[in-house]
Amino acid sequence: MKSKRDSVKIITLGCSKNLVDSEFILAQLDWNGVEIITDSSDDPEYSGQSADEKICDTVIINTCGFIESAKKESIAEILKAVKNKNEGKIKNLFVAGCLSDRYKKELEKDIPEVDKYFGATDKHQTVISILKELGVNYKKELLGERILTTPSHFAYLKISEGCNNPCSFCAIPIMRGIHKSKPLKDILTEAQKLASKGVKELILIGQDTTYWGMDTEGKRNISKLISKLSEINGIEWIRLMYTYPSGFPLKLTNVIRDNEKVCKYIDIPIQHISDRVLKSMRRGITKKNIIKLLNTLREKVPGIAIRTTLLTGYPDETEKDFNELLDFIKEFSFDRLGVFTYSNEEGTLAAKLKDKIPFKEKLLRQKILLDEQRDISANLNKVSVKKVLKVIIDRIENDYYIGRTYKDAPEIDNEVYIDKVKRLKTGKFYDVRIYDYEDFDLFGRPV
Repeated sequence: MKSKRDSVKIITLGCSKNLVDSEFILAQLDWNGVEIITDSSDDPEYSGQSADEKICDTVIINTCGFIESAKKESIAEILKAVKNKNEGKIKNLFVAGCLSDRYKKELEKDIPEVDKYFGATDKHQTVISILKELGVNYKKELLGERILTTPSHFAYLKISEGCNNPCSFCAIPIMRGIHKSKPLKDILTEAQKLASKGVKELILIGQDTTYWGMDTEGKRNISKLISKLSEINGIEWIRLMYTYPSGFPLKLTNVIRDNEKVCKYIDIPIQHISDRVLKSMRRGITKKNIIKLLNTLREKVPGIAIRTTLLTGYPDETEKDFNELLDFIKEFSFDRLGVFTYSNEEGTLAAKLKDKIPFKEKLLRQKILLDEQRDISANLNKVSVKKVLKVIIDRIENDYYIGRTYKDAPEIDNEVYIDKVKRLKTGKFYDVRIYDYEDFDLFGRPV
């Protein structure tokens, strides 16, 4: 029997890719008998809690350095932990992730109270190094093992690291290096282990998921990967995120349409629609081809939910460019949409451009786009009233069960509020009749 020794708390900031990295570390720690501190054993979101809520031997902060706001959040969390260390609440403080990788020398100089900084590029070596600092051994036999910090019925499945795309505004290649596809065998092993733990929904993530296989098999082979994953018993939904529009493999549309386990949903961040801005962003695609791709997805996959992400306030974005983007959003009516304001990231090509758009103007443009999407979402939700939808239950909240349809990824998309007229279980699928709607939510009763 393993004897518990020491105690470690991991605070995960940023994206779901960081979350997966933390889950691998947690599994290694647990096997080695290290006590894992959480804010609540029943709270799947403990990894995002502050460092000052529990006393423990070691705090590991898995940071994000993607944009300015994320960097500020990471720095604030590090300083909280430093305060706790100075007060004797924790013994050791380690910092890992993108911010640590990108600004290691600066951080070591400015915040020397941190015991050690780890990078993000070589995740395998980072895990080994962290475990070594804790005096425990890396176990190769735990390949694919994770301690989930999401609800047990869904999990993020990271299929690659890094990115080869040359987007002018993005620092991810600087922090995480070139694209590296995770071997098919390793992905399937991990997915099988997740399924054995009760995971029903796999959410595929990476910097560019459609690029999977290009470096190892000489072609974009995401269709092959998804088909293999769909053969795993217990997996009922496979959801595809982070698909890059340039070079999109059209064969994938057949897999989404014909494979019953694949959600008719795709996350495809177009960022902009103005040819002038797209060229400056180095997106490798034109307005004409974006529209052609989006229309092809809707034509070939009836009922598909298309999610996109936009970037506004880019240095080269004129008012005319912005209005062109706004008009396109109104015309195309994306099912789901997110908007970021441009962040000037050092080391990127866009950083050489004069960031002449005031921050208030960036926020205004973001608000205008989101307000437009609010109206679009409300109109789309209205159409769902009286329909019966398949819903997976994520959690219970006050007088409702909270669930999602195939059109919705966790945490970022719409939800369904279900009246407690029947006893339902989290992680199970139910047919729900919709009786009302709000801008971003539906209300229903189980059939």
